[in-house]
Amino acid sequence: MIAPRRPCQREIKLAVLMYSLLCFGCSDDQGAGKVAGSKSPANVPKVLNEAQVNVITLTPAAVERLHLQYGTIERTGVRRVRIYGGEVLVPAGKTILVAAPLSGVLQATPNGVPQAGTTVAKGTPLFTLLPLLSPESRVTLDAAKTDAQGQFDTATAQLGATRIALDRAKRVFQTEAGSRRAVDDAQALFDVAQEAVEAAQARLTLLERALGATAEGTAAELDIVAPQAGLLRAVLALPDQQVPVGAPLVEIVNLERGWVRVPVYVGDLTALDREAEASIVDFTAQANVTGIPARPVVGPPSANPTAGTVDLFYEFDNPSLQYNPGQRVGVNLMLRGEADALSVPWNAVVQDVYGGSWVYAKAGEHAFERRRVSPRYLVDGRMVLADGPPEGTAVVTDGSAELFGTETGFSK
Repeated sequence: MIAPRRPCQREIKLAVLMYSLLCFGCSDDQGAGKVAGSKSPANVPKVLNEAQVNVITLTPAAVERLHLQYGTIERTGVRRVRIYGGEVLVPAGKTILVAAPLSGVLQATPNGVPQAGTTVAKGTPLFTLLPLLSPESRVTLDAAKTDAQGQFDTATAQLGATRIALDRAKRVFQTEAGSRRAVDDAQALFDVAQEAVEAAQARLTLLERALGATAEGTAAELDIVAPQAGLLRAVLALPDQQVPVGAPLVEIVNLERGWVRVPVYVGDLTALDREAEASIVDFTAQANVTGIPARPVVGPPSANPTAGTVDLFYEFDNPSLQYNPGQRVGVNLMLRGEADALSVPWNAVVQDVYGGSWVYAKAGEHAFERRRVSPRYLVDGRMVLADGPPEGTAVVTDGSAELFGTETGFSK
């Protein structure tokens, strides 16, 4: 009979070590579970509700002294507007380049030398020309007069055609069968044709005077006058300068009506109401500043394939020369249809230093709480909101800035 083998001391120690490790792992897991189940890693006694923070309570005397005015948050159908960047242009046909009708020497007028950037009235003398005539110049002058007569006749015929088109467009519009845009386009073509007739008439008159003087054996002085009122955009000649026939002298632009070119992303074209009027504003304009109305016009077709934009053109009145060619402006374009959205009076919205927008809602007789809003755009004196307090909430309009200063510690 074989006696059982007794475990050695090494085997006994190994078994004790494995048992100890197993017991330690079980106790650690049980303790971790006990901690996780009994105590949270963070203690939040009250969850922050932004609508219930920063409640300002004023005394009756303070409310009376601030003269607070109130408005309401409304949900109505509002016109949708989107702002784009535009560039002011000189309208087509509003630029005239005054040229020398004869070769000669220029002299200054009693009014002095014309300066670029100044405005001139129609018929203002710009230079006095002393003609330098020769037998060859006589032949050139006759040819120039014949050419000027042809230009005058052509311009007169075009003026008559545009007048007929304008009268027809007005009659069709009065019968409610046409559009206002067709009348505006016809009026623009008529104005351009009329200015072309006036310019051709002025050139023909100068040449006729010069031919009359040379027929008598003399070379009379010729006054070169402005064919239209406008701004001297460039002065290309100086007194005592000898110029050949046809040399450009000054460039005059009429800026009483301006154009603005608006590059629009092609994906936005279907959403825009291209028949509606736009409004032009400065990029630094305040919210209560009313923009200048601009009418859509037909301009030269142009686009930028790199940027994926198509150019739209609008005409606006610019009698005080507020906008100059090349100036960048903001243009509010109307979108199709209306949107049902929340809106609030524009002067009820205040902004903090981080760009957040807020309004002060009435929370009691003399209590006001600051509520966050998300503005989208401004239209008709109201700020359209993407999100904000519910409809019907009374908010402070006149006095909201004073409440914000009181809350932030910047009040007087």
